[in-house]
Amino acid sequence: MSEAAVAPRRRRSGGPGWPAIARGWRLLCQVEAVVFWLVVAPLLACLPARLSYRLACCRGDWTFRSLSGKRCEVLSGLRLVLGEELSQQEAERLAREVFRIRTCEVIDLMRLRGRARSLGKLVEVRGREHLDAALADGKGAILCSAHFGSYMGAFSLLHAGGIPVTTIGRWWWNYPPDESSAVRRMWDLVYARRVLRHRQRPNIEPWPGRLQVAAQAAAALRGNELVTICSDAPPLDAERTRAIEMPFLGRRARFLPGVVTLARLTGAPVLMAAAHRCADYRHQVLEISPPVPMEGETATAFGRCAAAMNAAIMANPAEWDFWYEPGDLARLGLLPDAARPASPADAVTACALPGITRTGRFGGGE
Repeated sequence: MSEAAVAPRRRRSGGPGWPAIARGWRLLCQVEAVVFWLVVAPLLACLPARLSYRLACCRGDWTFRSLSGKRCEVLSGLRLVLGEELSQQEAERLAREVFRIRTCEVIDLMRLRGRARSLGKLVEVRGREHLDAALADGKGAILCSAHFGSYMGAFSLLHAGGIPVTTIGRWWWNYPPDESSAVRRMWDLVYARRVLRHRQRPNIEPWPGRLQVAAQAAAALRGNELVTICSDAPPLDAERTRAIEMPFLGRRARFLPGVVTLARLTGAPVLMAAAHRCADYRHQVLEISPPVPMEGETATAFGRCAAAMNAAIMANPAEWDFWYEPGDLARLGLLPDAARPASPADAVTACALPGITRTGRFGGGE
């Protein structure tokens, strides 16, 4: 009998049984994500910090290995945006960090319980004096950040520390028009409820056509509140005509300069913020800058904000949220088009409920 006759037959990934395998894997990913958010993460957050963040990193490593489609998207985005000088080995290290950090950010959220002391003792705030000086004038202050690090936890800690905080930003689960009400209710329960406990008022959501956004933000600033905004949010299709292009990450990106418009309308100072994680994953540093000059053309003034966001991301690339979302990179103009799964396997390994593997990312910069 020939070798060909006895050689074991390989199962082809596109064979008749593949759709059932794909559906089963998708269901498994959905169940794991829901159980993690609803049960596992709250329990991990009750453990000593050293242990809870170590286990979070283990879960991040598991998702890095298991979600091959999403892993390929992250690797592709890193190489395409940061350039081919980023070696494959370094890109894989950064991609693993992306998955670890996203899981650690869920633990940050869960540690906001009560007065957030559980998280607060892990975060060092540098530049608080700049914020206090800005608020002393009674015009409020605008804290501008990228979708970088555990920014939502950092903003919450400022509120818990006695500074009234209001956020301009869209809850991302309200983006898809066909999102199920069950998914939206779940995110309201596990995410929004925890965040809004540490806000002075509900989010100001800047959907296109909502003219009252500026008035609501101005009212918060007149009350001497701290208004936070993430200015790297990708413009929606209806907002592209108002976007400006800026040098960013060695390329050119599209942004909405709403922070400049708001500062000039109200006279409130703009400070930049960046929260980055230490090597042990549990400790963090929130850095707050002195006020950023708003003189000059709109593009010139916003360019100073963009340069600060760029510097923070280049110093710690894995902490930027948008590596995980190629569609957002495309809308920013950093990628020519959103990445598409290359195979049936990749199509399902990026699975989970819509947005289920995300942390609470915000949109809106106008």
